[in-house]
Amino acid sequence: MRHKARTARADLDQVLAAGFVCHLGVVVDGTPMVVPTLYGATADTLYLHGSVAGRSLLGAAAGTVCVTVTHVDGVVLARSVFEHSANYRSAMIYGVPRPVVDDEEKLAGLRVLTEQVVPGQWDYARRPNRKELAATALLALSLEEASVKVRTGPPDDGDSPDAELGLWAGVLPLSTVWGTPVPDPVLPPDVPLPDHLRRG
Repeated sequence: MRHKARTARADLDQVLAAGFVCHLGVVVDGTPMVVPTLYGATADTLYLHGSVAGRSLLGAAAGTVCVTVTHVDGVVLARSVFEHSANYRSAMIYGVPRPVVDDEEKLAGLRVLTEQVVPGQWDYARRPNRKELAATALLALSLEEASVKVRTGPPDDGDSPDAELGLWAGVLPLSTVWGTPVPDPVLPPDVPLPDHLRRG
């Protein structure tokens, strides 16, 4: 599937900017684990976070990991099941992550991660205190080694004998949208929704 590969750095940046959930593949005590977690990306670094007691993050710092980010944009329905596919954008990042131990860098990395998920939330909410920082593990992974693949467009069997079958073929688009914010049940009614959460 080399035709789906993208080599421009902008393609990697676009895949990372479009989401905030990744899967961390790591070997812990000889056993492979794939763990979903949140991420934040800068121009050259991917930040991953979790609990200091988490075996996956502790194991990740001991060897090479693979982090994947995938966005499904649609299901491609062809005339034959064999030709079915999906339109997607994906990235795989490889490397040995570095544990972030400096409090100042950890705060900066957590800010990147928080802003990746909900822009504006870092400045709105209370910042982590010293105890919370100590309980949080943060890994920094270089974006130097990455692979990006993208698939777009209609089914590939439009010029095959199956095109004569008279069956519908095309793409079922898929998109993710934010819903209406739901307040905490114990939130006093006079606490307004912050501006950064008002979408549209």
